[in-house]
Amino acid sequence: MKTYIKYLFVASAAFFASCEVDFDEPITDEVFYTTGEANMSSFVAVGNSLTAGYADGALYITGQENSYPNILANQFALAGGGEFTQPLVDDNLGGLLLSGNQIAENRFVLAVDANGNPGPARLSGTPTTDVANGLASPFNNMGIPGAKSFHLVAPGYGDVNGVLTGTANPYYARIATSGSATVIGDATSLNPSFFSLWIGNNDILSYATSGGSGVDQTGNLDPSTYGPNDITDPNVFASVFSQEVEALAAGGSGGVVLNIPDVTSIPYFTTVPVNSIPLDAATAEALNANFALYNDLVLPGLVSFGVITAEEAAMRTVSFSEGLGNAPIIVDTDLTDVTTILQGPPANLPPDVAALLGQLRQANANDLIVLPAASVLGTQVGDDPTAINGVSVPLANQFVLTATEQARVAAAGAAYNAAIQNIAAANDIAFVDARSALAQVANGGVMSDGVMLTNEFVTGGAFSLDGVHPTPRGYAYTANLIIDAINSKYGANIPNVDIGTFGTVTLSND
Repeated sequence: MKTYIKYLFVASAAFFASCEVDFDEPITDEVFYTTGEANMSSFVAVGNSLTAGYADGALYITGQENSYPNILANQFALAGGGEFTQPLVDDNLGGLLLSGNQIAENRFVLAVDANGNPGPARLSGTPTTDVANGLASPFNNMGIPGAKSFHLVAPGYGDVNGVLTGTANPYYARIATSGSATVIGDATSLNPSFFSLWIGNNDILSYATSGGSGVDQTGNLDPSTYGPNDITDPNVFASVFSQEVEALAAGGSGGVVLNIPDVTSIPYFTTVPVNSIPLDAATAEALNANFALYNDLVLPGLVSFGVITAEEAAMRTVSFSEGLGNAPIIVDTDLTDVTTILQGPPANLPPDVAALLGQLRQANANDLIVLPAASVLGTQVGDDPTAINGVSVPLANQFVLTATEQARVAAAGAAYNAAIQNIAAANDIAFVDARSALAQVANGGVMSDGVMLTNEFVTGGAFSLDGVHPTPRGYAYTANLIIDAINSKYGANIPNVDIGTFGTVTLSND
Protein backbone atom coordinates (compact mmCIF):
# COMPACT_ATOMS: atom_id res chain seq x y z
CA MET A 1 0.00 0.00 0.00
CA LYS A 2 2.90 2.38 0.59
CA THR A 3 3.78 2.52 -3.07
CA TYR A 4 0.70 4.43 -4.14
CA ILE A 5 1.92 7.55 -2.39
CA LYS A 6 5.28 7.63 -4.16
CA TYR A 7 3.90 9.55 -7.12
CA LEU A 8 4.14 12.60 -4.85
CA PHE A 9 7.87 12.64 -5.28
CA VAL A 10 8.23 11.83 -8.96
CA ALA A 11 11.70 11.27 -10.27
CA SER A 12 11.50 14.37 -12.42
CA ALA A 13 11.43 16.48 -9.28
CA ALA A 14 15.17 16.25 -8.97
CA PHE A 15 15.63 17.89 -12.35
CA PHE A 16 13.47 20.86 -11.37
CA ALA A 17 15.26 21.41 -8.07
CA SER A 18 18.17 23.81 -7.99
CA CYS A 19 20.97 24.09 -5.49
CA GLU A 20 21.27 26.88 -2.99
CA VAL A 21 22.55 30.07 -4.55
CA ASP A 22 24.15 32.98 -2.77
CA PHE A 23 22.96 36.27 -4.18
CA ASP A 24 25.69 38.68 -5.20
CA GLU A 25 24.60 42.29 -5.41
CA PRO A 26 25.44 43.96 -8.71
CA ILE A 27 27.88 46.84 -8.58
CA THR A 28 25.57 49.80 -8.73
CA ASP A 29 26.06 53.47 -8.05
CA GLU A 30 23.75 54.07 -5.10
CA VAL A 31 23.02 57.58 -6.29
CA PHE A 32 20.39 56.05 -8.54
CA TYR A 33 18.49 54.71 -5.55
CA THR A 34 16.70 56.44 -2.72
CA THR A 35 14.60 55.42 0.27
CA GLY A 36 12.35 58.44 -0.21
CA GLU A 37 10.60 59.51 2.97
CA ALA A 38 11.70 56.32 4.74
CA ASN A 39 14.83 56.19 6.86
CA MET A 40 16.52 52.79 6.58
CA SER A 41 19.47 53.54 8.85
CA SER A 42 18.08 51.16 11.50
CA PHE A 43 15.77 48.61 9.90
CA VAL A 44 14.23 46.07 12.30
CA ALA A 45 12.15 43.10 11.13
CA VAL A 46 9.79 41.38 13.57
CA GLY A 47 7.76 38.25 13.03
CA ASN A 48 7.81 34.48 13.14
CA SER A 49 9.56 31.76 11.14
CA LEU A 50 8.75 33.51 7.86
CA THR A 51 10.76 36.51 9.02
CA ALA A 52 13.59 34.38 10.43
CA GLY A 53 14.24 32.63 7.11
CA TYR A 54 13.10 29.24 8.37
CA ALA A 55 12.86 26.66 5.58
CA ASP A 56 12.89 22.91 5.03
CA GLY A 57 11.60 22.33 8.54
CA ALA A 58 14.50 24.04 10.31
CA LEU A 59 16.46 27.24 10.86
CA TYR A 60 19.89 27.07 9.25
CA ILE A 61 22.50 29.55 8.05
CA THR A 62 21.71 29.54 4.33
CA GLY A 63 18.02 29.98 5.06
CA GLN A 64 18.74 32.93 7.33
CA GLU A 65 21.03 34.53 4.76
CA ASN A 66 18.15 34.30 2.30
CA SER A 67 15.47 35.58 4.67
CA TYR A 68 13.33 38.30 3.16
CA PRO A 69 14.50 40.87 5.77
CA ASN A 70 18.13 40.20 4.87
CA ILE A 71 17.31 40.49 1.17
CA LEU A 72 15.53 43.78 1.92
CA ALA A 73 18.47 45.07 3.93
CA ASN A 74 20.84 44.33 1.05
CA GLN A 75 18.62 46.38 -1.25
CA PHE A 76 18.22 49.17 1.31
CA ALA A 77 22.02 49.34 1.52
CA LEU A 78 22.12 50.35 -2.14
CA ALA A 79 20.21 53.47 -1.10
CA GLY A 80 22.23 54.15 2.04
CA GLY A 81 20.58 51.76 4.48
CA GLY A 82 22.39 50.78 7.65
CA GLU A 83 23.85 47.57 9.03
CA PHE A 84 21.52 44.60 9.43
CA THR A 85 22.30 41.88 11.96
CA GLN A 86 20.82 38.39 12.25
CA PRO A 87 21.16 35.75 14.99
CA LEU A 88 22.83 33.23 12.69
CA VAL A 89 22.81 29.68 13.96
CA ASP A 90 26.07 27.73 14.06
CA ASP A 91 25.63 25.38 11.11
CA ASN A 92 23.62 24.40 8.05
CA LEU A 93 22.13 21.29 9.65
CA GLY A 94 19.32 23.24 11.26
CA GLY A 95 18.73 21.28 14.45
CA LEU A 96 18.82 22.72 17.95
CA LEU A 97 20.44 21.55 21.17
CA LEU A 98 19.57 22.40 24.74
CA SER A 99 22.49 21.74 27.06
CA GLY A 100 23.80 19.19 24.58
CA ASN A 101 20.49 17.37 23.98
CA GLN A 102 18.86 17.73 20.56
CA ILE A 103 15.41 19.31 20.82
CA ALA A 104 14.73 20.22 17.18
CA GLU A 105 15.27 18.11 14.08
CA ASN A 106 17.70 18.82 11.27
CA ARG A 107 16.44 20.26 8.02
CA PHE A 108 14.99 18.38 5.07
CA VAL A 109 16.93 17.79 1.87
CA LEU A 110 15.75 16.16 -1.34
CA ALA A 111 17.23 12.67 -1.26
CA VAL A 112 16.80 9.45 -3.22
CA ASP A 113 15.94 6.28 -1.33
CA ALA A 114 17.20 2.75 -1.97
CA ASN A 115 14.47 2.23 -4.56
CA GLY A 116 15.40 5.35 -6.51
CA ASN A 117 12.47 7.41 -5.28
CA PRO A 118 13.24 11.09 -4.51
CA GLY A 119 11.65 12.74 -1.49
CA PRO A 120 12.35 14.83 1.62
CA ALA A 121 14.75 13.31 4.13
CA ARG A 122 16.28 14.73 7.28
CA LEU A 123 19.91 15.73 6.84
CA SER A 124 22.10 13.58 9.06
CA GLY A 125 24.58 14.92 11.57
CA THR A 126 24.65 16.45 15.02
CA PRO A 127 23.78 20.15 15.18
CA THR A 128 25.99 22.57 17.05
CA THR A 129 23.56 25.37 17.90
CA ASP A 130 22.86 25.16 21.63
CA VAL A 131 20.09 27.31 23.04
CA ALA A 132 21.75 27.26 26.45
CA ASN A 133 24.69 29.16 24.97
CA GLY A 134 22.57 32.26 24.51
CA LEU A 135 23.56 35.39 22.62
CA ALA A 136 21.55 37.69 24.92
CA SER A 137 21.34 40.47 22.38
CA PRO A 138 18.69 41.98 20.15
CA PHE A 139 19.20 41.69 16.40
CA ASN A 140 17.79 43.57 13.44
CA ASN A 141 16.07 40.35 12.44
CA MET A 142 13.76 39.49 15.32
CA GLY A 143 11.92 36.69 13.53
CA ILE A 144 11.07 33.99 16.07
CA PRO A 145 10.02 30.62 14.59
CA GLY A 146 6.81 29.38 16.17
CA ALA A 147 5.73 32.74 17.56
CA LYS A 148 2.08 33.74 17.58
CA SER A 149 0.91 37.34 17.75
CA PHE A 150 0.55 37.47 21.53
CA HIS A 151 3.91 35.78 22.11
CA LEU A 152 5.71 38.91 20.92
CA VAL A 153 4.54 40.84 23.99
CA ALA A 154 4.72 37.96 26.49
CA PRO A 155 7.35 38.27 29.27
CA GLY A 156 9.15 34.98 29.84
CA TYR A 157 8.80 33.82 26.24
CA GLY A 158 12.59 33.84 26.09
CA ASP A 159 13.30 32.24 29.46
CA VAL A 160 15.57 29.27 28.73
CA ASN A 161 14.23 27.53 31.85
CA GLY A 162 10.80 27.33 30.23
CA VAL A 163 11.86 25.74 26.95
CA LEU A 164 11.30 22.12 27.94
CA THR A 165 7.98 22.89 29.63
CA GLY A 166 6.70 24.72 26.57
CA THR A 167 6.29 28.12 28.23
CA ALA A 168 9.24 29.57 26.33
CA ASN A 169 10.49 29.49 22.75
CA PRO A 170 13.99 28.08 22.17
CA TYR A 171 14.69 30.43 19.28
CA TYR A 172 13.89 33.47 21.38
CA ALA A 173 15.56 32.03 24.49
CA ARG A 174 18.77 31.93 22.47
CA ILE A 175 18.76 35.71 21.89
CA ALA A 176 16.52 37.24 24.60
CA THR A 177 18.26 39.94 26.61
CA SER A 178 16.80 38.48 29.80
CA GLY A 179 14.44 35.77 30.96
CA SER A 180 11.66 38.33 31.40
CA ALA A 181 12.26 40.24 28.16
CA THR A 182 9.73 40.48 25.33
CA VAL A 183 10.35 40.23 21.61
CA ILE A 184 8.87 43.67 21.00
CA GLY A 185 10.84 45.14 23.88
CA ASP A 186 14.10 43.80 22.53
CA ALA A 187 13.21 44.93 19.01
CA THR A 188 12.36 48.48 20.05
CA SER A 189 15.58 48.72 22.08
CA LEU A 190 17.32 49.04 18.71
CA ASN A 191 15.39 52.29 18.07
CA PRO A 192 14.18 51.26 14.64
CA SER A 193 14.00 54.00 12.04
CA PHE A 194 11.93 51.61 9.90
CA PHE A 195 10.31 48.26 10.65
CA SER A 196 8.54 45.32 9.10
CA LEU A 197 6.00 43.21 10.95
CA TRP A 198 4.60 39.94 9.66
CA ILE A 199 2.82 38.05 12.41
CA GLY A 200 -0.40 36.07 12.75
CA ASN A 201 0.20 33.10 10.47
CA ASN A 202 0.83 30.77 13.40
CA ASP A 203 -2.32 31.99 15.15
CA ILE A 204 -4.21 29.82 12.66
CA LEU A 205 -1.50 27.71 11.02
CA SER A 206 -0.77 25.49 14.02
CA TYR A 207 -4.47 24.60 14.18
CA ALA A 208 -4.51 23.82 10.47
CA THR A 209 -1.29 21.81 10.29
CA SER A 210 -2.40 19.72 13.26
CA GLY A 211 -5.54 18.74 11.38
CA GLY A 212 -7.72 20.92 13.58
CA SER A 213 -6.63 19.13 16.74
CA GLY A 214 -6.65 22.39 18.69
CA VAL A 215 -9.54 24.57 19.83
CA ASP A 216 -11.05 27.62 18.19
CA GLN A 217 -10.61 30.12 21.02
CA THR A 218 -12.81 32.81 19.48
CA GLY A 219 -14.49 34.47 22.45
CA ASN A 220 -11.69 33.63 24.88
CA LEU A 221 -9.69 36.79 25.55
CA ASP A 222 -7.05 35.13 27.75
CA PRO A 223 -4.29 33.70 25.54
CA SER A 224 -2.49 32.32 28.59
CA THR A 225 -5.13 29.57 28.61
CA TYR A 226 -4.61 28.61 24.96
CA GLY A 227 -3.08 25.33 23.83
CA PRO A 228 -0.28 25.28 21.24
CA ASN A 229 -2.61 24.38 18.36
CA ASP A 230 -5.49 26.70 19.22
CA ILE A 231 -6.87 29.49 17.04
CA THR A 232 -6.28 32.93 18.54
CA ASP A 233 -9.34 35.04 19.27
CA PRO A 234 -9.54 37.83 16.63
CA ASN A 235 -9.96 40.52 19.28
CA VAL A 236 -6.83 39.33 21.06
CA PHE A 237 -4.98 39.42 17.75
CA ALA A 238 -6.18 42.93 16.87
CA SER A 239 -5.26 44.26 20.30
CA VAL A 240 -1.72 42.89 20.40
CA PHE A 241 -1.06 43.68 16.75
CA SER A 242 -2.01 47.30 17.36
CA GLN A 243 0.29 47.43 20.41
CA GLU A 244 3.15 46.00 18.39
CA VAL A 245 2.77 48.41 15.50
CA GLU A 246 2.54 51.41 17.80
CA ALA A 247 5.64 50.32 19.72
CA LEU A 248 7.67 49.72 16.58
CA ALA A 249 6.51 52.91 14.88
CA ALA A 250 7.28 55.22 17.79
CA GLY A 251 10.06 57.59 16.78
CA GLY A 252 10.62 56.00 13.39
CA SER A 253 10.01 57.10 9.82
CA GLY A 254 7.56 54.35 8.98
CA GLY A 255 7.13 50.66 8.45
CA VAL A 256 5.43 47.92 6.50
CA VAL A 257 3.07 45.13 7.55
CA LEU A 258 1.89 42.05 5.69
CA ASN A 259 -1.41 40.25 5.96
CA ILE A 260 -2.00 36.52 6.36
CA PRO A 261 -2.14 34.26 3.28
CA ASP A 262 -4.67 31.48 2.86
CA VAL A 263 -2.72 28.83 4.75
CA THR A 264 -4.67 26.01 3.11
CA SER A 265 -3.23 26.88 -0.31
CA ILE A 266 0.31 25.81 0.61
CA PRO A 267 1.75 22.42 -0.45
CA TYR A 268 1.31 21.06 3.06
CA PHE A 269 -2.41 20.86 2.27
CA THR A 270 -2.51 20.50 -1.51
CA THR A 271 -0.01 17.73 -2.27
CA VAL A 272 -1.76 14.57 -1.04
CA PRO A 273 -5.03 14.06 -2.93
CA VAL A 274 -8.11 12.77 -1.16
CA ASN A 275 -8.80 9.95 -3.60
CA SER A 276 -5.37 8.34 -3.45
CA ILE A 277 -6.02 4.72 -2.44
CA PRO A 278 -5.86 2.03 -5.14
CA LEU A 279 -7.79 -1.20 -4.58
CA ASP A 280 -8.27 -4.35 -6.58
CA ALA A 281 -11.75 -5.83 -6.94
CA ALA A 282 -11.28 -8.49 -4.27
CA THR A 283 -10.02 -6.05 -1.65
CA ALA A 284 -12.77 -3.55 -2.37
CA GLU A 285 -15.40 -6.29 -2.09
CA ALA A 286 -13.97 -7.53 1.22
CA LEU A 287 -13.89 -4.03 2.69
CA ASN A 288 -17.47 -3.33 1.66
CA ALA A 289 -18.54 -6.61 3.26
CA ASN A 290 -16.82 -5.58 6.49
CA PHE A 291 -18.64 -2.24 6.55
CA ALA A 292 -22.02 -3.64 5.41
CA LEU A 293 -23.47 -4.00 8.91
CA TYR A 294 -22.24 -0.52 9.81
CA ASN A 295 -23.80 1.01 6.69
CA ASP A 296 -27.02 -0.99 6.63
CA LEU A 297 -27.87 -1.51 10.31
CA VAL A 298 -25.81 0.65 12.66
CA LEU A 299 -26.24 3.97 10.88
CA PRO A 300 -30.00 3.58 10.22
CA GLY A 301 -30.42 2.50 13.84
CA LEU A 302 -28.66 5.62 15.10
CA VAL A 303 -30.95 7.72 12.92
CA SER A 304 -34.09 5.95 14.16
CA PHE A 305 -33.08 6.58 17.78
CA GLY A 306 -32.45 10.25 17.04
CA VAL A 307 -28.74 10.02 17.81
CA ILE A 308 -27.65 11.33 14.41
CA THR A 309 -29.45 12.89 11.47
CA ALA A 310 -30.04 11.18 8.16
CA GLU A 311 -27.63 13.69 6.64
CA GLU A 312 -24.88 12.66 9.05
CA ALA A 313 -25.62 9.00 8.39
CA ALA A 314 -25.15 9.58 4.67
CA MET A 315 -21.86 11.35 5.37
CA ARG A 316 -20.67 8.43 7.50
CA THR A 317 -21.46 5.74 4.93
CA VAL A 318 -18.34 3.90 3.74
CA SER A 319 -17.97 2.56 0.21
CA PHE A 320 -14.91 1.32 -1.70
CA SER A 321 -14.54 0.37 -5.35
CA GLU A 322 -12.02 -1.21 -7.66
CA GLY A 323 -9.54 1.31 -9.03
CA LEU A 324 -7.30 4.21 -8.03
CA GLY A 325 -9.77 6.77 -6.74
CA ASN A 326 -10.72 5.63 -3.25
CA ALA A 327 -10.81 8.09 -0.38
CA PRO A 328 -9.52 7.01 3.04
CA ILE A 329 -11.67 6.55 6.10
CA ILE A 330 -10.91 9.23 8.68
CA VAL A 331 -11.71 10.43 12.18
CA ASP A 332 -13.88 13.56 12.12
CA THR A 333 -14.13 15.06 15.61
CA ASP A 334 -17.04 17.28 14.55
CA LEU A 335 -19.23 14.22 14.04
CA THR A 336 -21.40 12.93 16.86
CA ASP A 337 -19.28 10.63 19.02
CA VAL A 338 -21.26 7.40 19.18
CA THR A 339 -18.53 5.30 20.82
CA THR A 340 -20.34 4.80 24.13
CA ILE A 341 -23.72 4.25 22.49
CA LEU A 342 -22.36 1.50 20.23
CA GLN A 343 -21.06 -0.41 23.25
CA GLY A 344 -24.59 -0.69 24.65
CA PRO A 345 -27.71 -2.43 23.32
CA PRO A 346 -28.75 -3.15 20.72
CA ALA A 347 -25.32 -2.92 19.00
CA ASN A 348 -23.27 -4.28 21.95
CA LEU A 349 -20.03 -3.76 20.06
CA PRO A 350 -16.65 -4.47 21.67
CA PRO A 351 -14.99 -1.28 22.98
CA ASP A 352 -12.23 -1.34 20.36
CA VAL A 353 -14.69 -1.69 17.48
CA ALA A 354 -16.98 0.97 18.93
CA ALA A 355 -14.03 3.33 19.29
CA LEU A 356 -13.04 2.72 15.68
CA LEU A 357 -16.54 3.62 14.47
CA GLY A 358 -17.19 6.38 16.99
CA GLN A 359 -16.43 9.35 14.70
CA LEU A 360 -15.63 7.56 11.46
CA ARG A 361 -16.48 8.64 7.96
CA GLN A 362 -14.94 8.49 4.53
CA ALA A 363 -13.05 11.57 3.35
CA ASN A 364 -14.57 13.64 0.58
CA ALA A 365 -13.46 16.26 -1.93
CA ASN A 366 -13.84 19.04 0.65
CA ASP A 367 -11.26 17.55 3.01
CA LEU A 368 -7.54 18.35 2.91
CA ILE A 369 -5.07 15.56 3.64
CA VAL A 370 -1.89 16.99 5.19
CA LEU A 371 1.56 16.29 3.80
CA PRO A 372 2.79 14.00 6.64
CA ALA A 373 -0.08 11.63 5.84
CA ALA A 374 1.85 10.62 2.72
CA SER A 375 4.05 8.39 4.87
CA VAL A 376 1.12 7.04 6.91
CA LEU A 377 -1.62 6.21 4.44
CA GLY A 378 -1.60 2.55 3.52
CA THR A 379 0.75 1.50 6.30
CA GLN A 380 0.06 -1.33 8.73
CA VAL A 381 -1.16 -0.48 12.22
CA GLY A 382 0.49 -2.62 14.87
CA ASP A 383 0.95 -6.34 14.28
CA ASP A 384 -2.34 -6.96 12.45
CA PRO A 385 -1.71 -7.18 8.67
CA THR A 386 -5.37 -6.38 8.01
CA ALA A 387 -5.20 -3.11 9.98
CA ILE A 388 -4.29 -0.56 7.33
CA ASN A 389 -4.28 3.20 7.88
CA GLY A 390 -7.02 4.88 5.89
CA VAL A 391 -8.46 1.60 4.65
CA SER A 392 -9.56 -0.55 7.58
CA VAL A 393 -8.42 1.84 10.31
CA PRO A 394 -9.44 5.51 10.14
CA LEU A 395 -6.72 8.03 9.46
CA ALA A 396 -6.14 9.96 12.70
CA ASN A 397 -7.59 13.43 13.19
CA GLN A 398 -4.24 15.23 12.87
CA PHE A 399 -3.83 14.08 9.28
CA VAL A 400 -7.01 15.66 7.89
CA LEU A 401 -8.32 19.22 7.84
CA THR A 402 -12.06 18.96 7.30
CA ALA A 403 -14.27 21.56 5.65
CA THR A 404 -15.63 22.59 9.05
CA GLU A 405 -12.12 23.09 10.37
CA GLN A 406 -11.13 24.99 7.24
CA ALA A 407 -14.05 27.34 7.81
CA ARG A 408 -12.78 28.14 11.32
CA VAL A 409 -9.33 28.92 9.92
CA ALA A 410 -10.79 31.09 7.17
CA ALA A 411 -13.03 33.06 9.54
CA ALA A 412 -10.18 33.85 11.92
CA GLY A 413 -7.82 34.68 9.07
CA ALA A 414 -10.32 37.09 7.54
CA ALA A 415 -10.74 38.85 10.89
CA TYR A 416 -6.96 39.11 11.36
CA ASN A 417 -6.52 40.55 7.88
CA ALA A 418 -9.21 43.16 8.40
CA ALA A 419 -7.43 44.24 11.59
CA ILE A 420 -4.01 44.34 9.89
CA GLN A 421 -5.24 46.52 7.05
CA ASN A 422 -7.12 48.87 9.38
CA ILE A 423 -4.16 49.22 11.74
CA ALA A 424 -1.81 49.87 8.82
CA ALA A 425 -4.10 52.65 7.61
CA ALA A 426 -4.50 54.13 11.08
CA ASN A 427 -0.72 54.30 11.51
CA ASP A 428 -0.09 55.48 7.94
CA ILE A 429 2.36 52.71 7.09
CA ALA A 430 2.85 50.50 4.04
CA PHE A 431 0.72 47.40 3.58
CA VAL A 432 1.44 44.24 1.57
CA ASP A 433 -1.42 42.00 0.48
CA ALA A 434 0.46 38.73 0.90
CA ARG A 435 -2.81 36.82 0.71
CA SER A 436 -3.49 37.94 -2.86
CA ALA A 437 0.12 37.34 -3.86
CA LEU A 438 0.09 33.75 -2.60
CA ALA A 439 -3.28 33.18 -4.26
CA GLN A 440 -1.65 34.03 -7.59
CA VAL A 441 1.17 31.59 -6.90
CA ALA A 442 -1.36 28.89 -6.00
CA ASN A 443 -3.71 29.54 -8.92
CA GLY A 444 -1.59 28.91 -11.97
CA GLY A 445 1.65 30.43 -10.76
CA VAL A 446 3.53 33.70 -11.15
CA MET A 447 6.18 34.42 -13.77
CA SER A 448 8.93 36.67 -12.44
CA ASP A 449 12.41 37.34 -13.82
CA GLY A 450 11.97 34.52 -16.29
CA VAL A 451 11.12 31.86 -13.72
CA MET A 452 7.75 30.43 -12.76
CA LEU A 453 6.67 30.14 -9.14
CA THR A 454 3.86 27.75 -8.24
CA ASN A 455 2.71 25.96 -5.11
CA GLU A 456 3.64 22.53 -6.47
CA PHE A 457 5.56 20.56 -3.89
CA VAL A 458 9.29 20.19 -4.69
CA THR A 459 9.04 21.38 -8.31
CA GLY A 460 7.15 24.67 -7.92
CA GLY A 461 10.11 26.74 -6.77
CA ALA A 462 8.18 28.75 -4.19
CA PHE A 463 8.03 26.36 -1.23
CA SER A 464 10.67 24.45 0.65
CA LEU A 465 10.58 20.78 1.57
CA ASP A 466 8.43 21.28 4.67
CA GLY A 467 5.56 22.35 2.42
CA VAL A 468 4.95 25.46 4.52
CA HIS A 469 7.90 27.85 4.32
CA PRO A 470 9.31 29.47 1.19
CA THR A 471 12.53 28.61 -0.57
CA PRO A 472 15.16 31.35 -0.98
CA ARG A 473 13.43 32.11 -4.28
CA GLY A 474 10.09 32.34 -2.52
CA TYR A 475 11.55 34.69 0.07
CA ALA A 476 13.05 36.82 -2.71
CA TYR A 477 9.59 37.08 -4.28
CA THR A 478 8.24 38.21 -0.90
CA ALA A 479 11.01 40.80 -0.60
CA ASN A 480 10.06 42.25 -3.98
CA LEU A 481 6.43 42.59 -2.88
CA ILE A 482 7.59 44.54 0.17
CA ILE A 483 9.94 46.72 -1.87
CA ASP A 484 7.10 47.60 -4.23
CA ALA A 485 4.90 48.60 -1.28
CA ILE A 486 7.66 50.74 0.25
CA ASN A 487 8.43 52.44 -3.05
CA SER A 488 4.76 53.26 -3.51
CA LYS A 489 4.09 54.46 0.04
CA TYR A 490 7.27 56.40 0.75
CA GLY A 491 8.28 57.66 -2.68
CA ALA A 492 11.35 55.46 -2.60
CA ASN A 493 13.31 54.03 -5.50
CA ILE A 494 14.66 50.77 -4.12
CA PRO A 495 15.50 48.11 -6.73
CA ASN A 496 13.91 44.68 -6.83
CA VAL A 497 16.03 41.56 -6.79
CA ASP A 498 16.22 39.02 -9.61
CA ILE A 499 14.48 36.04 -8.05
CA GLY A 500 15.98 33.74 -10.66
CA THR A 501 19.35 34.09 -8.93
CA PHE A 502 17.98 32.54 -5.73
CA GLY A 503 17.88 28.79 -5.14
CA THR A 504 14.99 26.46 -4.42
CA VAL A 505 15.43 23.08 -2.74
CA THR A 506 18.66 21.32 -1.82
CA LEU A 507 19.72 17.97 -3.25
CA SER A 508 21.57 15.59 -0.97
CA ASN A 509 22.23 11.92 -0.46
CA ASP A 510 24.29 11.97 2.71
